[in-house]
Amino acid sequence: MSTTLSKNEMLRELFVKYGLHKEDTFKSPQGWTIITRSGIDKIQAEADIDIDYEMLELTQGKSAAVKATATWNDRKLTTFGEANEKNCRQSYVLAMAEKRAMSRIVLKLTGFYALGVFGQDESDDFVDANKYQLKKSI
Repeated sequence: MSTTLSKNEMLRELFVKYGLHKEDTFKSPQGWTIITRSGIDKIQAEADIDIDYEMLELTQGKSAAVKATATWNDRKLTTFGEANEKNCRQSYVLAMAEKRAMSRIVLKLTGFYALGVFGQDESDDFVDANKYQLKKSI
């Protein structure tokens, strides 16, 4: 990927490289580009990223922290995912911490994070407003 490209051009190249489509992304209410859970799965599969997880904390189902480590293209990276009563509306905090760790490591390794792209699971505030409105009306 050339460094002379604009951010949008670099994102377009990454979307093509990893087989992402419009339905794999949305804009958050804050204006950030968000990749859906299925989009993260597509990127991980296409890039063939193997992730090792380590549970660091689990407190009576109220908080969890997970460490994710992956080696990909001669880069080794470690990052973390966390979920607790303050940042997660779900009752399955361990699974959410794992999803957050996975999103972060996949997006960091593949260059999306450097372009300001986040994973849907990283924040309960990252909801697709169009789908949320549709669900409310049904």
